[in-house]
Amino acid sequence: MAIVGLDHVQLAIPEGGEDEARRFFVDLLGMNEVPKPANLSPSGCWFTGGTMSLHLGVDPDFRPARKAHPALLVDDLDGLRIRLEDAGCVTKDDKPVAGYRRFFTEDPFGNRIELMQKA
Repeated sequence: MAIVGLDHVQLAIPEGGEDEARRFFVDLLGMNEVPKPANLSPSGCWFTGGTMSLHLGVDPDFRPARKAHPALLVDDLDGLRIRLEDAGCVTKDDKPVAGYRRFFTEDPFGNRIELMQKA
């Protein structure tokens, strides 16, 4: 028996944040929204990009994840950084990691997001 992969990452968002999430994850990051199964809560939203799935769930006691975060691999880190900064998002560099270029930003709710490109 072994773990064979990662199916998805889930982040919390505040109630009513779905449209803001779509603007960030679809319009800025280029992810695709996918339908949630009908038997799950109608709130929240799901996205995919490459082989990565991201589920956003509404938390009535929402607090942003300031340390825990998804690290999303991208194919044009510089272009994405420009797009995010042009949209008013703050980007921050951090300590180098061998084999990658990377920076951090936040989604509209303050959740930490790492964006990485293989060097």
